[in-house]
Amino acid sequence: MRWGWHMVSRSGRLAREAIAVAGVLGFTLQAEALGQEAIGPDREAVAAIWPGITPEGSVVLPNGWSLKPAGSQVPLAGDFPVLMARHPSEPVLAVLFAGYRTHEVVTIDLESNRVIGRVALPASFSGLVWSPGGDRLFVGGGFDDLIYRFEHDSGLLSGKVEIRYPGPLVAADPPPENEQDIRRTGQRVPGGLALSGDGKTLWVANVWGDTVAKFDAETGALLGEFFTGVRTYPYGLAIDEARGRVYASLWGASAVVAIEMETGDRVARWETEEHPNELLLAREGKILYVANANRNTVSVIDTDEGRTLETIGTAIAPDAPAGSTPNALALSPDEAVLFVSNANTNHVAVVNVEQPGRSRSMGFLPVGWYPTCVRLSEDGKTIYVSNGKGAMSRSNRQGPQPVAGPRPPTVEYIGGLFEGTLSVIPMPTPDRMAELTRTVYECSPIDRESPTAVIAERPEGNPIPAKVGDPSPIKYCIYIVKENRTYDQVFGDLPEGKGAPELCLFPEEVTPNHHALAREFVLLDNFYVESEVSADGHEWTMAAYATDFVERTWPLGYRGDRRVPYPSEGNFEIARPAGGYLWDRAREAGVSYRSYGEFISNGPTPDAPGVATVETLEGHFDPFFRSYDLNYPDVKRAERFLEELARFEEEGEMPQLMIVRLPNDHTAGTRVGGLTPRAMVADNDLALGKLVEGVSKSKFWPETAIFVVEDDAQNGPDHVDAHRTVALCISPYTRGTGKDSTMYSTSSMLRTMELILGLEPMSQFDAAARPMYASFRPEADLRPYDHLPARIDLEEVNLATAWGAELSERLDLTKEDAADDLLFNEIIWRSVKGADSPMPAPVRSAFVLQVEGDEDDEDEDEDEDGE
Repeated sequence: MRWGWHMVSRSGRLAREAIAVAGVLGFTLQAEALGQEAIGPDREAVAAIWPGITPEGSVVLPNGWSLKPAGSQVPLAGDFPVLMARHPSEPVLAVLFAGYRTHEVVTIDLESNRVIGRVALPASFSGLVWSPGGDRLFVGGGFDDLIYRFEHDSGLLSGKVEIRYPGPLVAADPPPENEQDIRRTGQRVPGGLALSGDGKTLWVANVWGDTVAKFDAETGALLGEFFTGVRTYPYGLAIDEARGRVYASLWGASAVVAIEMETGDRVARWETEEHPNELLLAREGKILYVANANRNTVSVIDTDEGRTLETIGTAIAPDAPAGSTPNALALSPDEAVLFVSNANTNHVAVVNVEQPGRSRSMGFLPVGWYPTCVRLSEDGKTIYVSNGKGAMSRSNRQGPQPVAGPRPPTVEYIGGLFEGTLSVIPMPTPDRMAELTRTVYECSPIDRESPTAVIAERPEGNPIPAKVGDPSPIKYCIYIVKENRTYDQVFGDLPEGKGAPELCLFPEEVTPNHHALAREFVLLDNFYVESEVSADGHEWTMAAYATDFVERTWPLGYRGDRRVPYPSEGNFEIARPAGGYLWDRAREAGVSYRSYGEFISNGPTPDAPGVATVETLEGHFDPFFRSYDLNYPDVKRAERFLEELARFEEEGEMPQLMIVRLPNDHTAGTRVGGLTPRAMVADNDLALGKLVEGVSKSKFWPETAIFVVEDDAQNGPDHVDAHRTVALCISPYTRGTGKDSTMYSTSSMLRTMELILGLEPMSQFDAAARPMYASFRPEADLRPYDHLPARIDLEEVNLATAWGAELSERLDLTKEDAADDLLFNEIIWRSVKGADSPMPAPVRSAFVLQVEGDEDDEDEDEDEDGE
């Protein structure tokens, strides 16, 4: 096979009419088959787009992007594969799983593409390397702070040995500065692993410990441990035998360090872009490739001269905002072609690197959802890609909540809902490469020639601008963030929308204001979050993106390991996206902004002031607005906001962007004497109604739009998709719209606010999101909203006989999602539906997977269990 093909032409641009419909091909047919309607630019009914499989075989994701992976898709029956390692001489591939469910190593026979072995692990995070002869496999043990060594024979692993550190990690100097860092003091958390050429020395990157360790691979003796700097998060390793060095990527410091193998001295440090992770050495150690996950780039470093030769872009558009998340690298056998997996944009970039420093793009390969690793066969004829979230999103129609007590191994909880897959792709010819590149373009709604341009046609007279900087009659945006509900849980009883009444936990009796606002303004029944849980939810809600740090970390804590800190909401600088947060964009544009509870740490009592967790909010938040605290009523939060609103009216101006947190629809379970889930949701509903009424009767109402969304749809049942959620859009310009079934996501809401306020997009996802044009009308209807009183007792408390009362006492509800969500949501279900109301058995969505066959996917087998 000859490497170094010509650069693939990018002339296969998406047709404008396809972009206007959905941003990806094939959506119209799917929408027509479902028979749903949305409102088009001319306010006539058009076919709506819904997540799922299209007649053409592509899959529409809840964020409006789509999948049409190349090659065969091997189901791995595991959750979140994060890393692969090909055996040095046998046709065996090891795959490490480190997600929400079972952590394990799976071995695959590459001649048949079938799983041949599985070994469960108590915990892992990263780290997977074969010995030079392939008789052993070393695996990182995550927050257990150890490394596993397995004996290998014909694809089967046995004889597990634990390599442990002899003592706790000495705290770094200076000491940790905040609670989250204190919680991790002493934790090393092995990440990247590397073996010396003779297999005798094992090197370990301790991601959370800020050290690189050196072990005797046979005896397990620790030979040395070397500090890399406070909060540097060493992640990936590469051994350069010729120069006697080990290279470590500093995930949190945008750099690579070179460590002298004998002494452990740091002999060089080279800057990269944000979140350098996997490293790959080439040209006898002279060239080092570095994947920069928080940008769309790969750094190419000359290790002899110690300089960066070039920075390779991996996005489908050169000027695209951050968001691709390049996280793994592979080279062709002759080192002429580089393959880069891009997690968030679901593709592999293929780059001609025959002349380092003068690379040329060759095209892109479409793969599954959130690819985490890419590897090549020994002969270079086959490409392997692990897809962390698998083949598609799913509904959880019959409820994700498990039964109490001994529970079956259900995957219906959103944290572990998605089965990982392996894409097996024959090395494409130049013509095939061009076809696959076009498929990648078709699966992305981004405009490649102008990647920050609005993809949808703006209706004439619409108050939402067509581009950033254009005028809008709307001046103020109020962004209200709530907690953890699906559409069906609240709006399933609305006959106007696509709901499932049997899944409705909090119907109109409990949420009269939600229902009234949806009816009087606009009902959004095709709206989705990009997130799975609150940890990535608040990041997506404020940044239209969650970094690889957040995506890799939250499953470890949510599976019940309390050693793992909550990774987002300003707790860690490394969690900050390259494109910043919404308030960063506002500051850049000179737009006034203020936070009420978002990214705020509460004071010890309701009367004590809170503090901002990010620098940009200093001086731009209300210290006396209570953030997440389930013992504090949302109605009081609304009253505090209305006090501020009255002050703004007296002063004659208010911030153009205000972010308000109303978290109590999370509920607190059935603790004896505590408020019932119904009462807490009703409190949340009343607070929302009062807040909207106050704004609608203020002087600012004619120029205001209020956007309401849940940070995530975690674990609630929904018959369309587990990501579908409650969303509202309230403005004089949305009153009377009716139902808008256009497919939107949180990024759509962010894009709409950005256009109103004149803010540039933060990531590829808000850049490519469809603005909410169809929800808005050219004419303003200035009638105010009158809130509806609660219909149930807001002081309704749980009795000692309440189902799950004893269990609720043991749940940690001090922070969002700190409790066992599976059990917590079962408690909520039975509290509302009755103690004797069992959850129906789970029904898994089916997906067409081809285990064996050619790259054109002609022979497909349907797996009805999705496994």
